[in-house]
Amino acid sequence: MHQRVDVRFYADLNDLLPPDRRGRPITLEVAAGTTVKDLAESIGVPHTEIDVILVNGESVDFGYRVRDGDSVSVYPVFGAPDVSPLVRLSPRPMREPRFVLDVHLGRLARILRLLGFDCVWRNDIDDDELAAISTGEGRILLTRDRGLLKRAKIAQGYLVKETDRRRQAIEILRRFDLSGAIAPFGRCLACNGQLESVAKAVVEDRLPIRTRRDYHDFRMCPDCGRVYWQGSHYERLAALVEDICRGVMPNRPEDVHPQGR
Repeated sequence: MHQRVDVRFYADLNDLLPPDRRGRPITLEVAAGTTVKDLAESIGVPHTEIDVILVNGESVDFGYRVRDGDSVSVYPVFGAPDVSPLVRLSPRPMREPRFVLDVHLGRLARILRLLGFDCVWRNDIDDDELAAISTGEGRILLTRDRGLLKRAKIAQGYLVKETDRRRQAIEILRRFDLSGAIAPFGRCLACNGQLESVAKAVVEDRLPIRTRRDYHDFRMCPDCGRVYWQGSHYERLAALVEDICRGVMPNRPEDVHPQGR
């Protein structure tokens, strides 16, 4: 026996739908017992993208089983209507968000680390391990694979829409409201370790001749041993940080600059 229901997706969720289904009610026939979570994901919207679902004007959770004649409205995070009470389906923002990224987002992981965010990324990590890390360590899974986000065990995830690394970083900062949490140059770009100040004498034998002569302040990653200093690479990365900050906060004061490490 099938149930006939009307469903409409709002705001950015429409970007995940086929063009002919965007911005309008969709009438579907689904099997009896279908949950609203299964209904949304069958159309291509991962549950991690959803914050509120209303059925006939009442807020429900993912386990609600649709009935014949139901009218379903699906809202993204920050896109829900101002009604009460609401069942919020997405986890509340973490005070110190941590991420795990799939193998295709290595350049984004590097930028997020540059901005000071805790990011797990490896080029050999598979989907099962990504899901396990996200669940076991409470990390937000960032991916461009919507199928991965449909896994039931994943509670915190986000489907990255942009393809350019700078725009991806801005997208993540806006989505998770992280502009105030940016603390650049505190993490190792290669392995995610937290950098520590180190005496020049400790690393001097590892430095190029000109670096030993011209620089005196150094930081080192205790995990992988990489050494950082404010050379020409720093100026380039500082410019990238400033560019991203302007993209997130267009009216950012000109005298605000990242603190180098």
